[in-house]
Amino acid sequence: MRHYVTDLTTPAGVTGTVAVYGHYGRPVLAFPSEGGYPAEFAERGMVGAVESLIEAGRVKLYCVGSFDAGTWSAGHLSLEDRARAHGHYESWILDAVVPHIGADSGGAAELIGLGCSLGAFHALNFAFKRADLFPLALCFSGNYDPRTWRGWGEQGDALYFNNPADYVANLHGDHLDWLRDRLSLLLVCGQGQWEDTTGSLAATRHMAGLLAAKGIRHELDLWGHDVPHDWPSWRAQLAHHLPRFV
Repeated sequence: MRHYVTDLTTPAGVTGTVAVYGHYGRPVLAFPSEGGYPAEFAERGMVGAVESLIEAGRVKLYCVGSFDAGTWSAGHLSLEDRARAHGHYESWILDAVVPHIGADSGGAAELIGLGCSLGAFHALNFAFKRADLFPLALCFSGNYDPRTWRGWGEQGDALYFNNPADYVANLHGDHLDWLRDRLSLLLVCGQGQWEDTTGSLAATRHMAGLLAAKGIRHELDLWGHDVPHDWPSWRAQLAHHLPRFV
């Protein structure tokens, strides 16, 4: 399997690392779990779970690291300040990673966003904010309401516009019509251990309800009570679903 690692820097000097798996195929931008790193998907078996698709040239995985230590996991910051700090990650993804993927994939403009746990939040949030780039997001065991995370402080604009549980409820008009035409979301969650304590199961059901109310294309796939919030579940879920989209 072709594999390389590269450091990417924005014009503003924000730098991060991307691990790439594959030689051809639809580009998938994989966001890590909380505090994760570019090699996480390989080390946790996610790359191996879809190796046949990679080797067949149907998909090419671009696995990024997180900036969570200075953003969403920074407990000394209020949630509003964490959301502001997230702007550096957003700029790195949009100004460095996405152009690199385009150049590396022969100009491919439409990406699949993919993530597990906190990575699922990123995949969904980027898809809503930039559906022109991410018309499809595959989200496994995500919690899409940062207000329910470990945090404190009043909500301002930065948190609101990075809180899908808030802004999806208020979508309307021409922008909502555009999202209905453009965006597709897959929400997957187990019903076993840790899916309740992380808030993922409730958040997934709630997000599916918001999407249904807004008429946004989506699928909700809830796995059994023996399926925990953990990598073996996500490997099986990815192997099950990804072939339909590449």
